[in-house]
Amino acid sequence: MARARPDSPPLFDLAQKPDFSFEKQAIKNGMWPVAGLDEAGRGPLAGPVVAAAVVLDPKRIPKGLDDSKRLTAAQRDTLFATILKTALGIAVSSVCAEGIDRSDIRKASLEAMRRSLAALPVVARLALADGRDVPPGLACDCKALIKGDQRSQSIAAASIVAKVTRDRMMQGCGRADERYGLEIHMGYATQRHRAAIAAHGPATRLHRMTFAPFRLVDVSQATFEADLLDIGLLADPENEKAA
Repeated sequence: MARARPDSPPLFDLAQKPDFSFEKQAIKNGMWPVAGLDEAGRGPLAGPVVAAAVVLDPKRIPKGLDDSKRLTAAQRDTLFATILKTALGIAVSSVCAEGIDRSDIRKASLEAMRRSLAALPVVARLALADGRDVPPGLACDCKALIKGDQRSQSIAAASIVAKVTRDRMMQGCGRADERYGLEIHMGYATQRHRAAIAAHGPATRLHRMTFAPFRLVDVSQATFEADLLDIGLLADPENEKAA
């Protein structure tokens, strides 16, 4: 007698590891090469959004591929070097902070993916994109996979390439402008970054002015400081005097 399937959720959410099953099915369907697409940097207050396209060699898939967020920096660096040595094709593209402000972060992320696919040295027959959306304007078929970097090894490889590339870009920005500590937090809204913004204001062409705390802020420093005060990132001088 067959056992009834329980309708209660599992006690433990076992981490899913990416595999090559989507790619193998595409090969059977005559849709090879397959490119994985992913981006890094949707959430930060500063810097570009970076996307990568990767076509893995089915005979030389690096061990340990996973969602870049589930790997340490050292693991990502090691896998990044291995991917560069073994992949059949890799391309990276980015949209800068000003480009993000001219549209929005979703559109900019998809555009970076489109550019990466177009820049591949091999012509992909199918793209596997991380997320819910298929980037517009692609030259091949595409399948969007929610949590794709945890399901497809090609997307996982792209997530690693995009993340490592963007981190190194932000480290360079941090060396060029030491006020914000960008080489430490990579532009994310950490306490240190918010404090530096309150002290120095935003950096031209680096900070995303359509993101809080910059959104709808006047270019004058006085208005900028008032906006920071309203959202609690700057101390009220009157309250300090009263204290």
